[in-house]
Amino acid sequence: MRHLIIGSGPAGVVAAETLRKADPAAEITLLCGEAEPPYSRMAIPYLLKGDINEAGTHLRKDADHYGRLRIQLVQARARAVDTAARTVDLGGGRSLSYDRLLIATGSRPSLEQIPGMDLPGVHGCWTLEDARAILAKARPGTRIVQMGAGFVGCIIMEGLLSRGVDLTILVRSGYMVRRMMNPTASGLLRRWCEAKGVKILTHTQPQGITSRGGVLQVALADGRILPADIYLSVVGVDPNLDFLQGSGIEVGQGIRVDEAMQSSLPGIYAAGDVAEATDCLTGKRQLNAIQPNAVEQGRIAALNMAGRPASFKGSFVFNVLTTLGLVSSSFGEWQGVPGGEATEVLDEARYRYLNLQFDGDRLVGANSVGFSDHIGALRGLIEGRVRLGVWKQRLLEDPTRIMHAYLAAAHQVA
Repeated sequence: MRHLIIGSGPAGVVAAETLRKADPAAEITLLCGEAEPPYSRMAIPYLLKGDINEAGTHLRKDADHYGRLRIQLVQARARAVDTAARTVDLGGGRSLSYDRLLIATGSRPSLEQIPGMDLPGVHGCWTLEDARAILAKARPGTRIVQMGAGFVGCIIMEGLLSRGVDLTILVRSGYMVRRMMNPTASGLLRRWCEAKGVKILTHTQPQGITSRGGVLQVALADGRILPADIYLSVVGVDPNLDFLQGSGIEVGQGIRVDEAMQSSLPGIYAAGDVAEATDCLTGKRQLNAIQPNAVEQGRIAALNMAGRPASFKGSFVFNVLTTLGLVSSSFGEWQGVPGGEATEVLDEARYRYLNLQFDGDRLVGANSVGFSDHIGALRGLIEGRVRLGVWKQRLLEDPTRIMHAYLAAAHQVA
């Protein structure tokens, strides 16, 4: 059996390892699109900060790991998939054949549609190549203008500031990390970052970038010009799906998969950022681009590829973010549900905030800032769809008792 995995991120690597355990005799090929050893993008902030070297970003530290498991690494990018011939085109006349295919190509940075994005000094912060370019120029006093304050934009701040740079963040919307935080939580995060020396401009978007004397000139809509030595574009990501055009694989927001992580075509599976699976709480199809989700989907897909039936229970939306030392999180339907109830507690001076969302006597969503001790309890209650009983009213009166509620309600103790 020939198993081909396109993508060498966490989903692809875990899938390859799972396949080897489940099918000792199989031929397993892992397609690495960046000409790098398989690595974790989530380790890049630690590389920028200097906590690790490049080898520290590698998903497996043993250089012989893949060879020992007889997993063949191929440094090439998929150009197209011929599902009838069961081949993947690598360009230049090269192709790979497969019996079972897993598509785990992850995401790519969204591109800003403004003039000057091709200038030297304009970078993303998504790949090891990006990190090398930033590290080569980031010094004390280096002026960095960063467009975007989403999840990636926030986690890289500490690495940048640790190098003494002068950092300005542009935020298109009115608040930071809007896909995981309500305005109150976002406001706390903004004030925290500003207290650490970051300049944040909301409702601001560049109109274009030029270069003068080797210095970038970032033009804003109000006429201001921001000089920059580096311009970072971190405005979001999109799933890597372009190479599937004409393949016949059903695509919505991502590759639509069933509980086995199989696509609309038999023998072709998807996992990670490209997989459009159901949410375990709502039952709705969606993309959920977080690493724990990718790893579990890769594992489930591999078992089914090897003929060992397994079902994905559905993705769970949660994010835990550390920004310059401040921990924030969001879980489930943190925006609330129609007819639901909510409660919150705010301590602005201590940068602490907790917002709980209920549907009946179940906790269905939460936002938190500075309440890192409650992360496990919040996830357990929401993902487990635990009925709170008398603890719903107690939480409405005092949301900070979330750990007490978890210990009591999860064990059916009044």
